[in-house]
Amino acid sequence: MLKVKTQMIVRYLADDQSHYGLCEDNHIIQLSSGFSEIANGDFKKDGVVHQYSNVKILEPVQPTKIVNFGWTYAEHAIETGGKAHLKEPFLFLKPLSALIADKEEIVLPHSKMTSQVELEGEMALIIGKRGKNISEEEAMNYVFGCTIFNDITARDLTRDDPQYTRGKGFDTFGPLGPHVVTGLDPSNLQITSRINNKIVQNGNTSEMTLKIPYLISWLSQIMTLEPGDVLATGSPSGSCTIQSGDTVEVEVTSIGKLKNYVR
Repeated sequence: MLKVKTQMIVRYLADDQSHYGLCEDNHIIQLSSGFSEIANGDFKKDGVVHQYSNVKILEPVQPTKIVNFGWTYAEHAIETGGKAHLKEPFLFLKPLSALIADKEEIVLPHSKMTSQVELEGEMALIIGKRGKNISEEEAMNYVFGCTIFNDITARDLTRDDPQYTRGKGFDTFGPLGPHVVTGLDPSNLQITSRINNKIVQNGNTSEMTLKIPYLISWLSQIMTLEPGDVLATGSPSGSCTIQSGDTVEVEVTSIGKLKNYVR
């Protein structure tokens, strides 16, 4: 990882402007640095401090792409009709229009489009610097930090379509955040998803059948990774249907909780 010390980075709206900040307890220390500067360890504090509860939390990064690795957990692959223990990753992308922040609404498509929308709680990596053809040995040096992703999926569509763009790509189908934590080891983080406070998923990144450095290296042979890019590492078993009125929450050890409301 780029950072030895664990730090919590948030992006938020205050005084009609977006800022990055450092979270400490219930406060946000405002930074004048942009994301690339922060990813390089340049934290310029401008003297402004906000109460966390007084600002609008935004998606923690503004990526060039959202890359998703599928079926990295064997039990989830089996429950969704996929292939377990893949030798190479199963890859798909989500559009940037899918992104929403913590506490925002997942808007279900019209029932004519899909009748089976499910949650998939995941740990996601945030890329910190540009990289191409990265070796596995160097892969973690390109990771800025970890955050939480909810890979909302129209399961009836992904089951029928030859590729996943439609079932994964609806607006609001990519909750992300609420912040990025640097300095974590992503290989042993507990993922717990809840619907209306009931636990529906409980897994650990240690159960992934493809390891994170391999995923980063393999992906970088295909596409150039850019600062702020989101790499969603897959979901453990327990994916289940969400309905209008539900509150969904994904919690990842040492990162926090991502909560969204279903409409």
